[in-house]
Amino acid sequence: MALLRRMKLGSQGLEVSAQGLGCMGMSAFYGPPKPEPDMIALIHHAINNGVTFLDTSDAYGDNEILLGKALKGGMREKVQLASKFAVVHVDGKMEIRGDPAHVRAACETSLKRLDTDCIDLYYVHRIDTRVPIEVTMGELKKLVEEGKIKYIGLSEANASTIRRAHAVHPITAVQNEWSLWARDLETEIVPTCRELGIGIVPYSPLGRGFFASGAKLIENLTDNDNRKNFPRLQAKNLEHNNYVFERVNEMATKKGCSPSQLALAWVHHQGNDVCPIPGTTKIENLNKNIAALSIKLTPKEITELESFASADAVKGDRHASMASTWIYSDTPPLSSWKE
Repeated sequence: MALLRRMKLGSQGLEVSAQGLGCMGMSAFYGPPKPEPDMIALIHHAINNGVTFLDTSDAYGDNEILLGKALKGGMREKVQLASKFAVVHVDGKMEIRGDPAHVRAACETSLKRLDTDCIDLYYVHRIDTRVPIEVTMGELKKLVEEGKIKYIGLSEANASTIRRAHAVHPITAVQNEWSLWARDLETEIVPTCRELGIGIVPYSPLGRGFFASGAKLIENLTDNDNRKNFPRLQAKNLEHNNYVFERVNEMATKKGCSPSQLALAWVHHQGNDVCPIPGTTKIENLNKNIAALSIKLTPKEITELESFASADAVKGDRHASMASTWIYSDTPPLSSWKE
């Protein structure tokens, strides 16, 4: 298997593999944590095959600790490590914090858990709607100056927040859900990023695993898999949404690839500033995802795929709690801030 090509992510100098590895499912949300030795072997396999852009967060259980262990023995120098902050759980409830004290404390904690002295790309995981983005960015800028992080990213911010953040310190990447069945960022977020020279990192490019098996996905989920709560995977929407999978599967069969590979190839064809981070816990699936990079789509095929998955073709919100995750969030004006 040939090593992945490299790409520039954003316009600030960060270079990554053309496809990353989302590590969340190894430790959290998609069922119980997976066996540590198996996940370390998977991470090493990814790195040895050129997938060097690794994505984690302080909200993903013990995922940062897992990565810290996996990157010992010279592996750290081979990768571009991305983590995130802002999501905290208080008395069983999720809260978002973008205040300067939390920005700094979260970064220091992540550095310890990752067992590293610098995080390559540090994202605001969700936007604190109580804190002006300029305030959050001001503290992140200090962390860059101190050498604790190299580049700054945002996740699920709206276009206005991206612009305001970028005015304080250049944003290198924006991470949002983007797949054949989550295309809402194409209207404002993608054009804004391209205008400002910001890289785009699609998470869940396989539709939370939907494009691997369609409606059958739900049958294989464990009781504590969060995807069971996602509106698009609920019975009332699933039968309708499976139409999208069936059409993708038909085209994949003609092209001699799997539906998940075709769906991932479509994301890769969205532009040379796009670096998807499909997650997996199986080496077999990782190899399939890497192979998707070699699938070429004609303009006609891209148009056909998009006709299956137009914005109104999918039923149900893309997240189980759209409001509480502050998707496409704005923040108060800087003038309103009182420390």
